[in-house]
Amino acid sequence: MNTHWTANDVPDQQGRVAVVTGANTGLGFETAKVLAGRGATVVLAVRDVDKGAQAAARMAGDVTVQRLDLTSLDSVRSAADQLHRTHPRIDLLINNAGVMYTPKQTTQDGFERQFGTNHLGHFALTGLLLDLLLPVPGSRVVTVSSTGHRIRAAVHFEDLQWERSYSRTGAYGQSKLANLMFTYELQRRLAAHGTTTLAAAAHPGVSNTELVRNSPTLLRAPLERLAPLLTQPAAMGALPTLRAATDPAVLGGQYYGPSGLGEVRGHPRLVTSSPASYDLAVQRRLWDVSEGLTGVTFPV
Repeated sequence: MNTHWTANDVPDQQGRVAVVTGANTGLGFETAKVLAGRGATVVLAVRDVDKGAQAAARMAGDVTVQRLDLTSLDSVRSAADQLHRTHPRIDLLINNAGVMYTPKQTTQDGFERQFGTNHLGHFALTGLLLDLLLPVPGSRVVTVSSTGHRIRAAVHFEDLQWERSYSRTGAYGQSKLANLMFTYELQRRLAAHGTTTLAAAAHPGVSNTELVRNSPTLLRAPLERLAPLLTQPAAMGALPTLRAATDPAVLGGQYYGPSGLGEVRGHPRLVTSSPASYDLAVQRRLWDVSEGLTGVTFPV
């Protein structure tokens, strides 16, 4: 396996359609820019369409903007409907958007904001778009997780929305663990369905992006000062996602992250997630609960 995989290793993407959530900045922007530069038709699925248009203007290639607010299931359904009207097929769905360490808030549907945005919004979007991916040879769903899925992370079914007590770190960890469990359960369902569509996951290590803006004040200033020493640029952080999305050697259910010490920085390679993430019973329960909360059922 290529141990120094870079954006130059992304194969030609001519004729492929890629939908990237949260693509107006950071990791999503870098991911979309590379895909568009390789010839893909790229849809920037973003909450702020003005910022999306500004991002699209900075990319070469066929790039359009689709409004998508993952904190609203109505918005997710509207975006999926619009994508059905404008694109008869999707080759790549990259669930990249996310929030981190937010104060206690809820989405428009009453879900804890990190869980609702990072997991439930993407769960619903994937289910509503999967029919556009299933007939496409080699199509992929790539969901971006985090090393945070290991930190105080569990799926708290007894208080899934953190109504009894709230921990920014715990809620973020739960949402990122859910991203992985969703990927693994989706892959099993896809394999049983007999499609060539696969599901994979990636994490960016510790990348210098705007995600840190919601960190507690006492942490934010030191993190910003130390960022150049402890993090890697967003363009490097996007490489695990790009590899999971485009490397012909990727298999369903695989997880990619940086190769360096602690998976903080480095070129993308195959990595493993926490033991908790591989719990089949919890994966299936989370899937059933997610279908109930979103009202979205999958065609697999």
